[in-house]
Amino acid sequence: MDAAQDASFQAALAAEYAALVRTVSEFDGRLITVKGWSVTLSLAGIGLGFQQEHYSLFALAAATGAAFWLIEAMTKRHQVRYYPRMRQIEAWCAGWSDLRLGVVPVSAPRIDAAWTAAGRADPAAALDEPPREMTSDEIRRMHRHVAWLPHVFVPSAFAVVLGLALTVVAAAGGLDIPL
Repeated sequence: MDAAQDASFQAALAAEYAALVRTVSEFDGRLITVKGWSVTLSLAGIGLGFQQEHYSLFALAAATGAAFWLIEAMTKRHQVRYYPRMRQIEAWCAGWSDLRLGVVPVSAPRIDAAWTAAGRADPAAALDEPPREMTSDEIRRMHRHVAWLPHVFVPSAFAVVLGLALTVVAAAGGLDIPL
């Protein structure tokens, strides 16, 4: 590849990376909307259960929380499908860069790699390492565990647990609510 093709390819990668970051950010907006509806409808169902004195509304609130948890997990799973490509672009750019600050290799972009490094036992040391592509195992693990990330299951899981607990307590006669 000659210098002009190389520059053109790097510009195309930079544009693709910017589009990926924009897409991931748009997913965050959708996820906040889903979470807002989850809280609103689940807690409204619990409140309505007390107001109407009917325990089946607690079960409906739990089902609503579970449904929104599933929707949020599926949406988050679609979002994280963009992460491996972001990391691949970061790793490629790091491989092309000969720049150093002292002994530390530097490159751009590094958004995803820096985010990952911040969660490591030694974030500063992890930031000094060049970005690397994600392995197939890392990608599969990320997809498999997405529903169990705290920022995904809270508050929907709370609504599920609370709704089920109130349903069981009311059905057992622990609340002054008729069946």
